[in-house]
Amino acid sequence: MSFIKEINRRRTFGIISHPDAGKTTLTEKLLLFGGAIQEAGAVKSNKIKKGATSDFMEIERQRGISVATSVLAFEYDGIKINILDTPGHKDFAEDTFRTLTAVDSVIVVIDVAKGVEEQTEKLVEVCRMRNIPMIVFINKMDREGKDAFDLLDEVEQKLGLHVVPLSFPIGMGYDFKGIYNLWENNINLFSGDSRKDIEETIEISDLQSQELNKLVGDKAANTLREEIELVEGIYPTFDKDEYLNGKQQPVFFGSALNNFGVRELLDCFVEIAPKPRPKQSEERLVRPEEDKFTGFVFKIHANMDPNHRNRLAFVKIVSGEFRRNVSYLHVRKNKKVKFSSPNAFFAEKKEIVDISYPGDIVGLQDTGTFKIGDTLTEGEVLNYKGVPSFSPEHFRYINNADPLKSKQLFKGIDQLMDEGVAQLFTLELNGRKVIGTVGALQYEVIQYRLEHEYGAKCTYENLNVHKACWVEAKDPKSAEYKEFLRVKQRFLAKDKQGQLVFLADSPFSLQMTQQKYPSIKFHFTSEY
Repeated sequence: MSFIKEINRRRTFGIISHPDAGKTTLTEKLLLFGGAIQEAGAVKSNKIKKGATSDFMEIERQRGISVATSVLAFEYDGIKINILDTPGHKDFAEDTFRTLTAVDSVIVVIDVAKGVEEQTEKLVEVCRMRNIPMIVFINKMDREGKDAFDLLDEVEQKLGLHVVPLSFPIGMGYDFKGIYNLWENNINLFSGDSRKDIEETIEISDLQSQELNKLVGDKAANTLREEIELVEGIYPTFDKDEYLNGKQQPVFFGSALNNFGVRELLDCFVEIAPKPRPKQSEERLVRPEEDKFTGFVFKIHANMDPNHRNRLAFVKIVSGEFRRNVSYLHVRKNKKVKFSSPNAFFAEKKEIVDISYPGDIVGLQDTGTFKIGDTLTEGEVLNYKGVPSFSPEHFRYINNADPLKSKQLFKGIDQLMDEGVAQLFTLELNGRKVIGTVGALQYEVIQYRLEHEYGAKCTYENLNVHKACWVEAKDPKSAEYKEFLRVKQRFLAKDKQGQLVFLADSPFSLQMTQQKYPSIKFHFTSEY
């Protein structure tokens, strides 16, 4: 198959939502259609011992949440689909922001009862900044929830989207009869039998026909006719170019848990979603069809296999073909590296691949040479941007609880920070280590992983810090800068890259410092 054909059949997307909207369940059902798994393990029910295929860290199984971003690939209708399942929990938002740098489009999952929630708002904002094409999936239609039109309004107002319903529910909750698919003009009747993996659809070319009344009853049929008339009156017709430019968002309704409305979503997705898109590097715009390979690391995951101390760097291929056992340039370190066993993924199953194409995600065995944001090329010096660190919201000292294990502790902290789980700051004054995270739950994850993966125990101590600001001095030799370093010595630290960071203890002290030292700039992200 030709190189261009391979690019054209790739679709790489992420699924984003507020926790518990049903993101992992939707991922499972999509895999079911791809024939990648035989039975889907629901995240909630304890009856099924299987657990969701995409959640493979012990702590995720215990809590029923996704902590790490997993990568899943499957084939459907001759299209190769790569899903990046992201954590919905806000404590892991950074991981999700980074993942959004590696996707070409996004599916946003919204809970019919709760509507648009805050985490969804944040993530959608990031997608809008980058004009990422989005499809909205309104989930849990078999439960009582908000009216379909109210929901569509809410999505438009709160998320600032321009929606176009491509399917519409017939009733909801107890009265949920099925879905009318405007994209293909057919009806999918809901039987409520979750044992049936895939529901049958009935083609209806004319909504006015009496057949509709036979299928769903007079009342529901009349309501549906009115609602569809309204939909066609209020909302614009679907325009693929508008969708691809991030100006219009198709909406589907369904129930992922009952595997209902998922196929409609997938069939439409395969048809309209973008193939791999060009990516901006600091030097130039790189197009997928270029023949030279380039790619970047957007995630690092340590100890995917607890028996082997291994780290995997996840690389998104932007252009050219990535081949096994070929030497590539590691731009930041300016040295050649080659990989004998690049992995393609399916949750816990990995397989070695000889050749990968733009849009694919490969896992490279890493002995500590990679950091998040690193670029690999065939020799050209390129730096892909857009993988920033944000100022953390929580700060704690990390202390060693077992003096005999200090080596393991430092190694563990080092590797977990490379993974981007949290940020490490080392105080200039006394060298004490401070861990900054976006959410408090990450401290538990770090403690758990240090103990179970590295055999090291740690304790935490609270530290009162309002914000970590990266310091940029116009003139590092100036008297003003030297005075700042002397006066604020207690509050200065270095991050893992050795950049200077000012740990402000309150909004007031940050403001005063900014006024007192006007030539120094303070940044809330590391990528200034």
